[in-house]
Amino acid sequence: MTEVIQQTDLIVVGAGPAGLSAANRAAEFGLQVTVIDEFPEPGGRMLGQFHEEGGHWWVGKKIADELIAEAIGHGVRIHCGVSVYGMLQVDGRWEVSTSKGAIFAPRVLLATGAAEIPMPLPGWTLPGVMSIGAAQVMTNVNFVKPGRRGLIIGINVLAMAIARELSVSGVSLTGIVLPPAGPLAGTAAQPKTNLRLLMGLSHLAPSQLLRWGGKIAVACRLTNLIAKFYPKKGIRMWDIPLRMRTAALSINGNERVESVTLAHVNSQGEIIEGSQWEEKVDFVALAGGLYPLAELTSVAGCPFIYTPELGGHIPLHSEQMRTPVKGLYVAGNITGVESALVAMSQGRLAAASICYDASVLGDDGELKVVEAMEEVNHIRTTALIQFHPGITEARRTIYGMWKETFGVGV
Repeated sequence: MTEVIQQTDLIVVGAGPAGLSAANRAAEFGLQVTVIDEFPEPGGRMLGQFHEEGGHWWVGKKIADELIAEAIGHGVRIHCGVSVYGMLQVDGRWEVSTSKGAIFAPRVLLATGAAEIPMPLPGWTLPGVMSIGAAQVMTNVNFVKPGRRGLIIGINVLAMAIARELSVSGVSLTGIVLPPAGPLAGTAAQPKTNLRLLMGLSHLAPSQLLRWGGKIAVACRLTNLIAKFYPKKGIRMWDIPLRMRTAALSINGNERVESVTLAHVNSQGEIIEGSQWEEKVDFVALAGGLYPLAELTSVAGCPFIYTPELGGHIPLHSEQMRTPVKGLYVAGNITGVESALVAMSQGRLAAASICYDASVLGDDGELKVVEAMEEVNHIRTTALIQFHPGITEARRTIYGMWKETFGVGV
C-alpha cells in the first residue's frame, strides 16, 4: 500500500523561480501549498546565476533566498531531495507518487524547468569534461574553479551568459568555439547560424561600438558577409575570444583532459584542411543549449507541441498557464526556455489562475489574472536575455491555437 505523506490544496513540482513564485502567490491567497524538488535545496538554477540587468547586478542566490524566506513565512511546505515518478488523477484528485510516498491534491503545477542538451564528440567522457551548467554550479554555487584553463564548446545564449559569469568569477577561458559539424550538431556548427543568433544579442556586448555594429548588421542583413570575413582568431568579449570560425574536433588526454584539437572552418562550417592544432586546456565545458524538461506532463496525459523558438517539445497550454488536463498547470521553462524573470512572472500568473479556479480570489479574481498576464508580457518584451529569436511570435501562435481549440476566457 502506498504511504500517504500529505494532502494539500496545491502541489508544485519544482522549487526554482517559477515554482517558488507560484507557491508564494497561491499561499498568499490562502491555499495550502506543498513544493517538491529532487535537488537537495530549493532555488533551482537561480542559485548559480548572476548578470547585469538595467545597470545593476541581478544575483539569483539573493532572489532565491528571498523567495524561500517568503515561502516559509506563508507556511509553504518544501520537500527537497524528493523525486516524482508518477501522476494519476482519480475522482478529481491528483495522486503524485514520490520517492517519499504519495501526495494528494486537487491541483498540480509543474514547474520542472529545463535540462541541458548533451553534445557528444570524441573524448567527451574524459574527466574534466562537463556541461556548461555543471561549470556554473561548481564555480558559483560550490565556489570551486573547474580548472586552471578551459574551453567552451558551443556558441549559444547559454554559453555566452555563463562564460560571462565564469569570467567575473576568475575562471580562465581560452575561448568559445563551435562544435564539430555533423548530424548531432546540426546548424549549431555553422558560423552563419550562430552569427545571426548573436547579432540578436548585440545589446549584451561589452562596448558601445559592438552594440551598434550588431544592430547595423541585423538591419542591413550582413551576417553572411560578416561570417565570411570574421577573423579566425575571434573577437574578444569580456576578454574571452569568441571564435566563430574555429571548431573543436576532439578532446584529448590520457587520464583526464589535456588538450582539444581545433581547426579553422570556412563560412559554411567546413574544415579548412591543414589548419588543425592542439589547444592546451585542463577542462572543457560543453554548451548544447537547453530543452524544456516536460516528461511529467506527458505522464499526466497532456498533449505536446513542437516549437523550436521555445526550445523544442512543450506541453500545450493557455496564456493563463492552464493545460487541457483538468487541474494541471505549467509555468517556467517547461513551457519554453526563457529567463528566470519570465519564469517568476509565469509562476505568479499560474498561481492567479489556480486560485481563480479554486474560487478564492473574490470578486476581482478575473482582474487579478489579467494583470498577471500583462506582467508576463511586459517582462518578456523587456527581458535582457532571450534564448531564442521569435519567442513572442511563437507564444502568440500557441495561444491562438489554444483559443481556436478551447475558446477564449480567463
